[in-house]
Order: sequence, then structure tokens, then C-alpha cells
Amino acid sequence: MKAVRNYGPGDFRLEDIPIPQIDEDEILAKTEACGICAGDVKTYQGAPYLWDIEPPWIKTPVIPGHEFYGKIVEIGKKAHDRYGLKVGDYAVPEHIVPCGKCRFCKTGHYTACNVHHIFGYQGGIDDGGFAEYIKYPKQAIVHRVPDNFSQEQGVMIEPLACAIHAVQRGKIELRDTLVIAGMGPLGLCMLQVAKLKNPSLLIALDVETNRLNLAKSLGANVVINPQQEDAVKIVKDLTDNYGCDVYIEVTGHPSGVTQGLEMIRRQGRFVEFSVHSEKTCVDWSEIGDRKEIDIYGAHLGPYSYPLAIKYVEEGKVKVKSIVTHKFLLDEFQKALIFAAQKKENAIKVALVP
Repeated sequence: MKAVRNYGPGDFRLEDIPIPQIDEDEILAKTEACGICAGDVKTYQGAPYLWDIEPPWIKTPVIPGHEFYGKIVEIGKKAHDRYGLKVGDYAVPEHIVPCGKCRFCKTGHYTACNVHHIFGYQGGIDDGGFAEYIKYPKQAIVHRVPDNFSQEQGVMIEPLACAIHAVQRGKIELRDTLVIAGMGPLGLCMLQVAKLKNPSLLIALDVETNRLNLAKSLGANVVINPQQEDAVKIVKDLTDNYGCDVYIEVTGHPSGVTQGLEMIRRQGRFVEFSVHSEKTCVDWSEIGDRKEIDIYGAHLGPYSYPLAIKYVEEGKVKVKSIVTHKFLLDEFQKALIFAAQKKENAIKVALVP
């Protein structure tokens, strides 16, 4: 089969490799499509937090990609009994392959798994979706995908599950003013999920006009470009100078953090989802002494995949307009450039093997 393999920063290669073999606990799927995540781009670019640690978290060679789904072409008997799936079904595994044995797994917090195998980052068991076929290993958490899902819908299941978890972490209430900073694929999903919580005011921030226009069409009450407007002043003017109740940071840029700490009210709730390429320095007195802010991290999409699939199927979250570009596997380098540089107003870019 054809597969893209990661050998190091800037060294992704298209190769012909054997199709994975499975045992009775595993599933072999033909990859329908795989989205390119910001994490994939930063891996290719050599982000220090991924590469410059000891021991290295990324274990090469490895096939990248975790925003995938596939059509089952072979399934072991135990996997069939466990998941209730069969050849011909479409299925998506969750991003993480938990060990099932550590303290976190045993207490239900499997996305904090100490082993932390994640598709697309560690070679072998965790090879990802930049390939024609992919193996869902024994410990994978697998969900059926409706047969009528388009490729655009299928590749957005994982991002939407993450978005659901992040919104839940913000504990949004009916009277809240919510700001979501960053209208990339995840931010646009968070926006729609948050809309279901019925906040009193939903504000979207981004520096790209096309993304703000899409956010407005998907339910934002107010859209702000921080490069062209004083976002902090606008939010405070809209909230009797208090600031927003909840701020979700998904820009991936240090300024998104500092902006949020300035914009949020006393005793507000700050949700940090982004993967940052560089360190962010903030005044922690703002968090403690001055505002007593609740800080929540958000990681992956625990217990959110069934809801993500349901929301897409029912049309409660619209994802087709978020996937703007699709490329063949042979065009992976072009696809990475489009995703990294937002060429032709790219939002979500997907590979189709």
C-alpha cells in the first residue's frame, strides 16, 4: 500500500509498504479520508515541544494522521464480538489507544493514559491515517460511522469530539457571555456545540475574514478581528465592563492566552485547548490575586465520539463547509503547505488515499 511516513522534521516520505496484518482482536480498514491537524503540520515543521524532549515523544518512522475513518475490509472474531462490527461497515477509532491498565484508565480517565499511545505519533501500534489502509489495534475504542457520511463528515468526527469535550470543560451556563478565540476547524466546531448550550452572547475571534464570515453563518452573535479592532474593549463594552464569563483559547498563538486573561471577568472560566509551538509567559497574579480565574485544560475527546457522530448525522453541527480542500495521498506535501499557510482560504485540509 501507499503510505506517508514521518522520519523527522521536514522528512515525510511517500512509500510503498506492506498492508498491516491483523489478529483476532484487531480490525483492518481501508482509509476513506484523513484530515490534516495543526499537530500534523507542527510535527512536519519540527515544533520543539514535539521533538526536543527526552525521551522523544514521536517515535519514527511512523505514519502520521489521526483525523481518519475507514471502511472495514477485515475483522478478527474477537474484534467482531467486542464492537458488533462487520466487513463493509464504516468505523472510526478514538484518537488515543489507552493501555487499560494504568491508574487513569482504571478510573475512567483514559485520555490521560500513562502510556499515551496516539495514532500518528509513535511507530508500530500507532501508525496513523496517511495511508491506504490502517489497523485498529486491540485496545482501540472503535465507533460505527453511518454509511451515508461524506468524506467531509467522516474526517471531522475526531475534531468535533475534541470540541465537545472542550466546551463541556467550560461549564457554560445560560446567562454566560462566551468568547472562543480561533475559528479554525476546532473553533468552528466549538462554536456550534456552544450554541447548543444557549449562552446569552457568543463571540468569535479570528484574524482571517473568511473564517469570521463562516463563524457568523454558523451561529456567532458577534465576530471580532483582533488585528483590526480592540477585542478586549469590545468584549468589555458588551458586558458592562465586566468581561466574558468563559474564554476558550484555540488559536495556538501566545497572544491568544494573554488576550484571554485580559478579557475574562473576575472568577471567570478559561479553557485552554491549543497546541502551542512556542512558550507563553503570563502574569500569574492575574489568575490568582486579581481575578481568581478557573483554568481548565482540554485534551482529546473522552466519551464524546458517539455524540459527535450523532450531532453530524442530525445536522446539529455542520461540518461540510469547514473542509475546504481535499488532496490525493501523492499530493501530501502540497496538502501540508495548504494547511500550514492557509492557502486559498484553507480551513480543514484532508488527504484521500
